[in-house]
Amino acid sequence: MVLKDLTLSTILSIYAPIMMTNFIKKNEIKNNWLLIDAENVIVGRLAAYISKVLRGKNKSQYTPHMDNGDFVVVTNIEKIKFTGKKHNKKKYYRHTGHPGGIKSTTPSVLIKKKPEEILKLAVKRMLPDGPLAKKQLSKLKIYKGKLHPHESQNPKIIDFGKINYKNKISLN
Repeated sequence: MVLKDLTLSTILSIYAPIMMTNFIKKNEIKNNWLLIDAENVIVGRLAAYISKVLRGKNKSQYTPHMDNGDFVVVTNIEKIKFTGKKHNKKKYYRHTGHPGGIKSTTPSVLIKKKPEEILKLAVKRMLPDGPLAKKQLSKLKIYKGKLHPHESQNPKIIDFGKINYKNKISLN
């Protein structure tokens, strides 16, 4: 019969061949390690870049339902900056679970207690909800100071201030 030789694309359309998108397979995934120094870097710009890298959108074979992102190591998190008056006026809310148990804090207080939490919350809110986002967020490693325990992975150093001059700030 002649029908055996026809491909799927010619059966679907007689006018133009339909090409299927090539999705990445689990065994084809290769995760790289990136190192970013957060000294004098603006929180929102850094979080937007990190969320894109964690999802794998910077790669040519981005697949929405696969964890194709890279590992990101951020150092010097205690020296991260906000623009404008957000350092004192921005509020982070959380709820204890009890009636009337809403608590709020500002970045100036949070940077003294848990400076890693500022960037982690910003990145978490830029990722979609669900189990895949939790897995992708676990690839974000945040540390105070220059030292980190991931030297053996040979992370690629990203100078975030040189990507765009607006990414760094010298005030605050």
